[in-house]
Amino acid sequence: MFNVILFGAPGSGKGTQSQKIVEKFQLKHISTGDLLRSEIATGTALGKEAKQFMDNGVLVPDVVVIGMIGKLIENNKEAKGFLFDGFPRTVAQAEALDKLLKLSDAEIDVVIALEVSEEELVTRLLGRGKTSGRSDDADETIIRSRIEEYRKKTEAVADYYKKFNKVKSIEGEGSVDEIFEKLSAIVEQYI
Repeated sequence: MFNVILFGAPGSGKGTQSQKIVEKFQLKHISTGDLLRSEIATGTALGKEAKQFMDNGVLVPDVVVIGMIGKLIENNKEAKGFLFDGFPRTVAQAEALDKLLKLSDAEIDVVIALEVSEEELVTRLLGRGKTSGRSDDADETIIRSRIEEYRKKTEAVADYYKKFNKVKSIEGEGSVDEIFEKLSAIVEQYI
């Protein structure tokens, strides 16, 4: 089983690139953002709770996200592997993910970090906010808060995986295809 984390700030292109990687390498895509938005769209209690956090640019609590991920791994034992998009976001989540994967005799093989400047992230997210209907992409103050939240908490996840020599960084600015070529080259080293 091959497992990869696609890592980057909000607006770095994780969702776009994840879809391309999943199609090419036949991995199961796990996007906590998509999972949470689905819960919001269906109006579940979890969705209502998650929406309050997301609307304020704050991360959804670990216990909620970890439970969802564990259920997905358990329900997809036949998968060739998983691409984690937007998860883990904290060191506690990374440690919990490692424990969940170990139960399946698996581990994270590589963490690929998309590096994008803050100004480019803001531009991308404001543009997405005009078409997506996502309230967290419509306000520059909330966007910058999300980027700062990412830097404070999530970059520590890269440091965690660096201890195991699993992090590869690539430039996340350029055409979608150029970035995908770089990502594919890294994945092919591990498959």
